[in-house]
Amino acid sequence: MTDHTDIPALMKDIGERARAAAAELAFAKPEAKKAALEAAAEEVLRRRDEIKAANAKDQEFATEKGISPAMMDRLKLDDDRIQSIVDGLRAIAAQDDPVGAVLTEWDMPSGLNIRRVRTPLGVVGVIYESRPNVTADAGALCLKSGNAVILRGGSEGLNSSSILTECLKTGLEKAGLPTDAIQLVPTRDRAAVSEMLKATDYIDVIVPRGGKGLVGLVQREARVPVFAHLEGIVHIYVDKAADPKKALEVVLNAKTRRTGICGAAECLLVHEDLKDGLGREIVAALVKAGVNVHAAPEFQSVEGTTPATDEDWGREYLDMDIAAKTVRDVDGAIEHIRAYSSNHTDGILTEDKAAAERFFERVDSAILVHNASTQFADGGEFGMGAEIGIATGKMHARGPVGAEQLTSFKYLVVGDGAVRS
Repeated sequence: MTDHTDIPALMKDIGERARAAAAELAFAKPEAKKAALEAAAEEVLRRRDEIKAANAKDQEFATEKGISPAMMDRLKLDDDRIQSIVDGLRAIAAQDDPVGAVLTEWDMPSGLNIRRVRTPLGVVGVIYESRPNVTADAGALCLKSGNAVILRGGSEGLNSSSILTECLKTGLEKAGLPTDAIQLVPTRDRAAVSEMLKATDYIDVIVPRGGKGLVGLVQREARVPVFAHLEGIVHIYVDKAADPKKALEVVLNAKTRRTGICGAAECLLVHEDLKDGLGREIVAALVKAGVNVHAAPEFQSVEGTTPATDEDWGREYLDMDIAAKTVRDVDGAIEHIRAYSSNHTDGILTEDKAAAERFFERVDSAILVHNASTQFADGGEFGMGAEIGIATGKMHARGPVGAEQLTSFKYLVVGDGAVRS
């Protein structure tokens, strides 16, 4: 390994080894990739106590660093979260292999048979904050899709991510696959991020996963293509035809289940006809649950609310806070979301099928949810096993980025001596 003090040399070495591994992994047998992921899952289980001990060191480092409670929650690994990592690895292993899948096929009058088939992107660079589970998720999804991956986790999660990377490498080794297919940048030096962003010779796409500061930096400075979302400014609209019980339970879950994830609701919109009934009931329930409701004037009479300011609309709190206001109807909700949404996830609660269809048709977010919590905005909940991130752009990847979206395609053209006139 290159000296960690020479960051350009370190990243060049990692990049060269990743590119070589990607060339071999691109045609690896599905059975080998599945075996690698299953072996990695077993290794995570076997080393569970080591992972928790390493995570305790990370939490101590993070406390000294003074990171936010939301970031601390993302960093934490306990038995349940480690089991979720294991379950995710196994779920990805069980999925159909996307590489080589025929997307479409046709014959031409010239005698040519043409197939469009999935092919890996090559080398994926993942830059993320806090969450060591991303190490496993990203490594597994890249492996499944035939890509090598370079992981640059947050400095506060280095110990946890190092052991999880070792588990993934053990899986690769047992399956006879190149262990350089999954590499963790072994330094907290931020210069490594800058090197990744300009590594066009080695990295095919960058996936940033973190807060607005990190993602904004990547989008501004990257020379490598980027799959990203800047923020999760998530709205949930309670329509006048909403079922009261569903609405109350879903809004509370959307806000309070885990406040530090990008699918957490940040703005509550309520049909104006419900202002003095269900709307007040939901706002009061949020306050009772410990949420600081930044309320528009129509809800400020609810005890415990805070008056909203202009800055509260379009704000990602990632904490026990939510903005709340009324809108005239579903079109009013759509107008507000168009003005303030980050095109990540937005939801509607209604029993009116036409209102739900109008919302789905006219809101242009990557994920739209009807009568369900926005906290389902997650690749694991979509049946992908995990996600490498949620993309809000419209080029190539959108929504939860799983194994399929980590592939491109190529054309296989077959003739029988065909010549062009």
